[in-house]
Amino acid sequence: MLRLLPRVTLAALAALSLSLSTQAQEIGFGIIATDSASTQRERWEPFFRDMEKKTGLKINAFYAPDYAGVIEAMRFNKIQVAWYGNKAAMEAVDRAQGEVFAQVMYADGSYGYHGLLITHRDSPYQSLDDVLKNTKSINLGIGDPNSTSGFLVPTYYLFAQNSLDHRTAFKTVRNASHGANIQAVLARQVDVATNNTEDMGKLESARPEQFAQIRVLWKSPLIPSDPFVWRKDLDPAVKARLKTFVLGYAKTDPAEKATLKVIYNYGGFRESSNAQLLPIRQLELFKERRRIETDDKLGADERARQLAEIDRKLAALK
Repeated sequence: MLRLLPRVTLAALAALSLSLSTQAQEIGFGIIATDSASTQRERWEPFFRDMEKKTGLKINAFYAPDYAGVIEAMRFNKIQVAWYGNKAAMEAVDRAQGEVFAQVMYADGSYGYHGLLITHRDSPYQSLDDVLKNTKSINLGIGDPNSTSGFLVPTYYLFAQNSLDHRTAFKTVRNASHGANIQAVLARQVDVATNNTEDMGKLESARPEQFAQIRVLWKSPLIPSDPFVWRKDLDPAVKARLKTFVLGYAKTDPAEKATLKVIYNYGGFRESSNAQLLPIRQLELFKERRRIETDDKLGADERARQLAEIDRKLAALK
């Protein structure tokens, strides 16, 4: 019995080592809440199944009810990889050990999209000027605070550039996903809402009769297409497998192309880095600069100090 014990112990340790090795190959992959979890699951699961087959990794998809949930999951290493918008990716890089490694390409070969302000086709607001003149009568639907196209881009280019604080300028303001804001416009629960060309393109393909009921009032400058982000401390061997899969996906396989088209009319991926986020960082700083300039509670010296600090940060980004 005593002679057998070391063998049993070694066998148990070997089994435990094998188990830990297997666990190490499980990857949590987060998907931001641009739509309901059930809709996102339907879009992304075929892609994850292909990822499992080609990488040998076990992919555990994570669908949070908001963007912050995915960022926090990466921060606490509950997930190791995620699909983000640029604003959320910036937060993940700054607070959750994130690092951009790939960027999605659309089916037409482009690497960008636009933020939108939309309304119902039968809305009395026929133009952006109508909206700006009647904000106190308008119920606004805006995106998640960590959304690039639904929040960051319109709050700067649309509202700040027109000297509006959206939080106080409108009759009511509600935050929701892109999908929920589309439905709110269609149901006339809000008068206008932010959105983007990705989701509107999806609506046009899936429900053209609903798409025909929407009018676009404003279109933003080009926004870089979405990044894939992994934790910097992810095993280099796992990173290599993931990158090889992602960058090679849908290059020639018609089934893979069809899978990406269902997600958001994507066509593939290219290698990227944190440099992709520089325009978004500049946008955040420009928005903050505008806020400081118009803050009448600040004294002249304090305003000058804060503006100088913003300008220093902008110069450093160049």
